[in-house]
Amino acid sequence: MSIAIKDKLGSEFTFKVSRFKEIIKRTKPHKHDGYFELICIAEGEGFHQVEMDTFPIQAPELYFLKPNQVHCWQFTAIPKGYVLLFKEEFFDPVLEAPILNLIRNLDTITRISLADHLTLVTLFEEMRKENENPGALSKDVISGYLRSVFARILQLSQLNEEGPKQEDSLFRKFQKLLGEKCPEYHLVADFASLLNTTPQNLNAVCRKYSNKSAGEHLANQLSLEAKRYILHTDLSMNEIADRLAFNDASYFTKFFKKHNGLTPLQFRSQYFQ
Repeated sequence: MSIAIKDKLGSEFTFKVSRFKEIIKRTKPHKHDGYFELICIAEGEGFHQVEMDTFPIQAPELYFLKPNQVHCWQFTAIPKGYVLLFKEEFFDPVLEAPILNLIRNLDTITRISLADHLTLVTLFEEMRKENENPGALSKDVISGYLRSVFARILQLSQLNEEGPKQEDSLFRKFQKLLGEKCPEYHLVADFASLLNTTPQNLNAVCRKYSNKSAGEHLANQLSLEAKRYILHTDLSMNEIADRLAFNDASYFTKFFKKHNGLTPLQFRSQYFQ
């Protein structure tokens, strides 16, 4: 019997926030397709199983589920709180890079307790109102709230989480090196060598914690670096290819189009017409 896949967003949406259903329920193990789930439990009792770990619900607390993680609930008291769903595509990879960096740092967090949950509850409620009654600049308002939420979660995690496991640490170090050594290095083997591990192990750890290979992370970082040069400099494509350590502009163009569906010039023209 296969594990059920739930898609609460659908292909047309990249963000949603709502109140947690206030009913005592038990769900079957399932996973969510292609989006993150941030769950704030302000009240409630029971159990929450995430992969092989079972957490007694000790409200107030927060859970951060990554795409395709398997989980299920068994409540014994009515829960209250919020559920926030989002895809990475909700954020502009260039203009909102700081928010995406915060999300990367959340990758190893599954659960944290909330000593002061009222601030987060307020932010969730404001996002819910903005999402249900959108107006001018609502996307920017929500993004601002999300940045505050993610940063606050990271602050809290440093106070009450145990130290990272060895694999967690390897994944975090790889994420950090991507920002420091890309585009100098283009090969997974280069990063594996810097981390004193094998490409196979690095790929396995990346897939475990993000459902993406190390190569996919590297390609995404290269693509992001390219977008920054394309949008924020007047460099030619030849010059950008050189800055990004590609052998020539034609190879750079093929790489960029493969990962973005547009050539670098077409991408630039979308922003500057």
